[in-house]
Amino acid sequence: MAFFRSNSFFLSVLTSLLLWLSFPGGGEIWPLLVVTLVPLFFALRGVSVKGATLCGITCGLVHFTLLLYWIVIVLGKYGGLAWFISLQALLLLALYMSLYFALFAVLARFIMLAFPAALTLWLLPALWVGLDWLRGVLLTGFPWMDLGYALYKEPYFIQIADLVGHHGVTFLVVFINIFLLLIFSKKHSALTYFLILVPALSLIGCVGLYSKNRFEEVQQSIAAKDASRVTVGIVQGNVDQSVKWSPSQQQETVERYLTQTEGLFASKRPAIVVWPETALPFYPPSNGHMQPLKELVAKNDFALLTGAPWYEIIDREARKVKFFNSALLLRPDGLFGSKYYKTHLVPFGEYIPLKKFLPFLAPLVEAVGDFSFGSIEQPLVWQEARAGILICFESVFPDLSRKWVLAGANILVNLTNDAWYGKSSAPHHSLAMSVLRAVETRRSLIRSANTGISAFVSPAGTITKQSELFVPWAEATDVVLRGELTVWARYGYLFAPVCLGIGLFGGLVAGVRRRWV
Repeated sequence: MAFFRSNSFFLSVLTSLLLWLSFPGGGEIWPLLVVTLVPLFFALRGVSVKGATLCGITCGLVHFTLLLYWIVIVLGKYGGLAWFISLQALLLLALYMSLYFALFAVLARFIMLAFPAALTLWLLPALWVGLDWLRGVLLTGFPWMDLGYALYKEPYFIQIADLVGHHGVTFLVVFINIFLLLIFSKKHSALTYFLILVPALSLIGCVGLYSKNRFEEVQQSIAAKDASRVTVGIVQGNVDQSVKWSPSQQQETVERYLTQTEGLFASKRPAIVVWPETALPFYPPSNGHMQPLKELVAKNDFALLTGAPWYEIIDREARKVKFFNSALLLRPDGLFGSKYYKTHLVPFGEYIPLKKFLPFLAPLVEAVGDFSFGSIEQPLVWQEARAGILICFESVFPDLSRKWVLAGANILVNLTNDAWYGKSSAPHHSLAMSVLRAVETRRSLIRSANTGISAFVSPAGTITKQSELFVPWAEATDVVLRGELTVWARYGYLFAPVCLGIGLFGGLVAGVRRRWV
């Protein structure tokens, strides 16, 4: 096809490569974000609807294949699927994700043709953010690494997340790309320059001023002597995923965690110690390995928050049992004070949608079981800490952390097992998305991962301590407990769906004005 020999094709691929270079786990050159989309917008100029569709699909397919290549590791090494099936699964997922890029490209083309530059400047970022949000909710959602997450190491640039969420950060990134495109790509009238420059510089200036002042304000509140705190320990066991569920390895796994936890009390006395997702690779109610664990907790008088599989007998006579991926709070008296069952399960990882029609995918859940869904009700409470739990994949969904703070959580805890990803970019992505959960809610976030990256994240979005990948690690520190509700938690979470409505409306009006050609 002529498209694949055109400048539009190469410009679309260039945007994908620039995104990879700017993202965590890629080049991590975050300043590139301000120009990453410019080649794509140039590619959309002068192309047909078909050409715009191909630009979007090309850009999306390359971008998401580079972004999600670790899926081949998950499905192949741990899911038991042949490499060519795993590769097809990756390409199918990347193709699905690229459909959002294609829709954006088509509507963006119409908007740029139908509306003046001063209006295009606002409509295109709204459309991009709205489609990001749609991708995060449609078909259970897969909001993996929106553009704003790439700034997770730059706390001064992400403070507006407590107003409009991480989608607001993405909006600003796309906005700056459009701004640069409009200012430098062609000449405008003096009035047009005025209508572009004044609102754009006002927005960028206000965001910069807010971010600086808000970051300093939150930092001061964290450092205040009267701030409520709790000492929390994290243990990263670094247990090999390939042997983790072997019954012969259970005692060694427990002993490893017990030894590392005991070491925490040599320098600190944490009130809570956090172990990763499924750190206990067995069902606690019926396993003898629980006794030394209970003795350690009683001896040192702390609460243990750990991940473990759990079951509930629904109907004994009918042998109906439900299995859950759970977080358990073990008290010094040897009882489980409270539990949380994972709400947002991973499709084809923890359950199989329509499994009666897809029996060949059963090996994907054999290692961990076919889990049932839980729900968010009450935080897990110990002393003054009220913990909202995000198990693994749940940390990528901002609405779950929002539900926890509305339920009264004054701290967020992310239990995860990123060993599935191997030494890929995925653990870096997971950490990046977790940082934005802390800023959106202004909660300290504790991240305990089996093989890393474990971390303490402050309400200001700074990573105060973090582990390396695939090493045993144990640390304890004081973390701040905060109870206020941010603007984002109250109202700002509506920013992205409102952007979707505005962006789609603008795109449809533009399409009608251009008669869809």
